[in-house]
Amino acid sequence: MNIGIIGAGNIGGTLTRRFAALGHKLFVANSRGPETLADLAAETGAKPVTVEGAAQSGDVVVVTIPEKNILELPAGLFAKTPKDVVVLDTGNYYPQQRDGRIDEIENGMPESRWVEKQLGWPVVKAFNNIYAEHLYKLGQPPGTPGRIALPVAGDDPIAKAIVLQLIDQLGFDGVDAGGLGESWWQQPGTPVYTTDPDAAGVRHALAKASKERKPEWRAMPSSPGSFAAPA
Repeated sequence: MNIGIIGAGNIGGTLTRRFAALGHKLFVANSRGPETLADLAAETGAKPVTVEGAAQSGDVVVVTIPEKNILELPAGLFAKTPKDVVVLDTGNYYPQQRDGRIDEIENGMPESRWVEKQLGWPVVKAFNNIYAEHLYKLGQPPGTPGRIALPVAGDDPIAKAIVLQLIDQLGFDGVDAGGLGESWWQQPGTPVYTTDPDAAGVRHALAKASKERKPEWRAMPSSPGSFAAPA
């Protein structure tokens, strides 16, 4: 499968390495330009491209950049992308630590619904609730007791099925977490966030989630600060 990845940070770099090892063809972009991706390309065989190139090169395109940087993506980024391409959002809203205030999210819009609105393209939400190191190291064969499971939210069942298949290839169980409107179940601060449950645990955690954003995950007047000193 051809996979475009927009963002080469912790999750983007990890997915590039893992997908390349599985034999997928990777097209990777970041905000600094293809020439800055030479080391990752040499390590994985991924092709460094522009952001536009990544959006137009994959059967699946992963958008894995800070929430605040979604607004900096080129207008009409997916205008030339074939309609059957799956766009996968791994992002989280960190208002106090990085992103500052985004009014629509603060007012209750699920994070990935906001991303979808900015991109003008349907998205599937996954990989946002697991640490990059765990994503890289903790995959297990199907049927392994305690195999970590990852929730997947989206409105298109075909797109979700493709993402669930990729998750299984990476060594994790995928759990259908409903439509994108329910993706708040897996946002930061919810029971499934960075807790590495198995499939039964994911379902239990999703059922316990509260839509009300906890104070530590809401913007403050002085936001953003940093991950070391949130504001």
